[in-house]
Amino acid sequence: MSTTAGHSSARSTGIWLVVISAASYGTLALFARIAYAAGANPITLIFVRFSVASAVVGAALRVRRRRFPQGRVLLTLVLMGAVGYVCQALAYLTALTLIPASLVALLLYLYPGMVTLLSAALFRDRLTRTKVIALIAALTGMVLTVGPAGGGHPLGLILAVAAAGIYSVYIVVGSRVTPRAGALTSSGVIMCSAAIASGVLAAIHGPAFPQTALGWAALLAIAVVATVIPMVTFFMGMAYVGPSTAATLSTVEPIVTVLLATIFLHESLQPQQLFGGMLILAAVVTLARIAPA
Repeated sequence: MSTTAGHSSARSTGIWLVVISAASYGTLALFARIAYAAGANPITLIFVRFSVASAVVGAALRVRRRRFPQGRVLLTLVLMGAVGYVCQALAYLTALTLIPASLVALLLYLYPGMVTLLSAALFRDRLTRTKVIALIAALTGMVLTVGPAGGGHPLGLILAVAAAGIYSVYIVVGSRVTPRAGALTSSGVIMCSAAIASGVLAAIHGPAFPQTALGWAALLAIAVVATVIPMVTFFMGMAYVGPSTAATLSTVEPIVTVLLATIFLHESLQPQQLFGGMLILAAVVTLARIAPA
């Protein structure tokens, strides 16, 4: 009896941790818009974001005395951070300057469908009837979301979809590499590489820091609230509930982004776009629930 109660309590804890993670990630668009209004630019945002995150993860690695991997695994993780994560974040944060935040958040969640297609193409994962239906729903949702209702600047739409595409490649590669190094060690290498790469970009392009106290608060919130906290709570929660349930619960993220954008940024989606977003999220939940636990 006590074992069952303990298992239920652990699962409940895991669920709340993943929900906190998703909700925290969902604040990124709002804080980014506030930082932009204060004079910051996307490159500066990703530099500060990854620098703070790498410092936190690096400290955790020192405490646990973890060593970086060697050879091909290390090189792959470095490329995942310096190229994959930086390009994905830059595409996402630049899209926020061109189209509504709620639209960017919904389009990002095309990535589970893209991961399914990549896994089928590269690793011959079987495309079941359920997966195909979910993929069709996601594609239909994308068409409705960016359709004639008016989503904004075409480049913003392209960048939002590109962010989903880059993230899907990142996940597919990471699923094969990170188990060899461990989640925490992999995160450390990826974050450090992303911090260095974004620092080089900031030096070349020229950083643009916020000009107001509110802007600086938003910039720090991006690093802590929208990066460090969700990263830590996600890994902690996934240990209790497993990757499939964690992926399903992560759909809270775009919902939080849409709500925050509606309340604080005064954005609104057309009914057609909302229905398209619901189709995308339904596809995500379906794909997550049929994934291996």
